[in-house]
Amino acid sequence: MFGLGWPEFAVIAAIALVIFGPKKIPELGSAFGKTLRNLREGLQETDAEKKPADEDPD
Repeated sequence: MFGLGWPEFAVIAAIALVIFGPKKIPELGSAFGKTLRNLREGLQETDAEKKPADEDPD
């Protein structure tokens, strides 16, 4: 994942735990997940809007 191994991931997770605390981490994960879901939905809507415009009427 992004060229990171387990040691690097563990260090990043430990730093995040120290900075945000154990109570805030699940909230951040939930917000990140919702953001990704909305981004995917927006990209799908954009693709759906482009398809009819790309087709040539005969």
